[in-house]
Amino acid sequence: MAKPHNDRAWFLVLPVVALVAFSALIPVMTVVNYSVQDTFGNNQFFWNGTAWFQELLDPSTDLGGRFFDALWRTLLFSGLCLLIEIPLGIAVALTLPRQGWGVAVSLVVLALPLLIPWNVVGTIWQVFGRGDIGLLGAGLQALGINYNYAQNAFDAWATVVAMDVWHWTSLVVLLCYAGLRAIPDAYYQAAKIDGAGAWAIFRAIQLPKMQRVLTIAVLLRFMDSFMIYTEPFVVTGGGPGNATTFLSIDLVKIALGQFDLGKAAAMSIVYNLIILTVCWIFFATTTRGQSEAAQ
Repeated sequence: MAKPHNDRAWFLVLPVVALVAFSALIPVMTVVNYSVQDTFGNNQFFWNGTAWFQELLDPSTDLGGRFFDALWRTLLFSGLCLLIEIPLGIAVALTLPRQGWGVAVSLVVLALPLLIPWNVVGTIWQVFGRGDIGLLGAGLQALGINYNYAQNAFDAWATVVAMDVWHWTSLVVLLCYAGLRAIPDAYYQAAKIDGAGAWAIFRAIQLPKMQRVLTIAVLLRFMDSFMIYTEPFVVTGGGPGNATTFLSIDLVKIALGQFDLGKAAAMSIVYNLIILTVCWIFFATTTRGQSEAAQ
């Protein structure tokens, strides 16, 4: 007998959906309005059409060159973070205990970095990397390594990437660990009977079963790393020079530092579209691959 279909539960969530839609719609409309106008101060706006978007997408202009430089830096940062955090998260998840008191201790320790506010993380690493009192900076100086994230671009990049890895690898670990715990013991028993080694078990059982959680982990980490602002801004301020000026930092500089609201609004819209497009392409590709594999 078919179970009766009841749509009345939707009425319970409609107020929340309406509230979220309302709170999101007004800021978006405001940004779109600014993106097609120009201002000369005194809250006076003038119609500018699509001029800001044309200038933004033209690398030969000052705004376009600045945008694309920041875009490549942001993409490089996100790529480095994903290349480090995803394999590292899988490796750590594989080493965690499966039972006993060590499970709770390990999960609590791993969750600690995720509980620290973003601005505090930046402050911690700002002090941590100082050459006079910081454990990392002073330690490298003692080893004869001339480390200075405030003056050397490579050191600044290494610091912000290491900071992001320290802060967010735990999220990947927790997701992968949940995926591993969901694998039935029957798979491992069958692999043991067949004489499969650790690598064969990982390649044929564990990795395929973690594909869904890995998809979520990659999507979350890409969006977070691509939109990162507070941590690198606190540590380096976008420097030295523009070495760590990512799109988010450059956007704030244009909007608040120069008060070019039209340019900043156009950049924010393109910025948002890039994130949505990349996430949609990745999600569509991975889910299609998973459905084909299931068939």
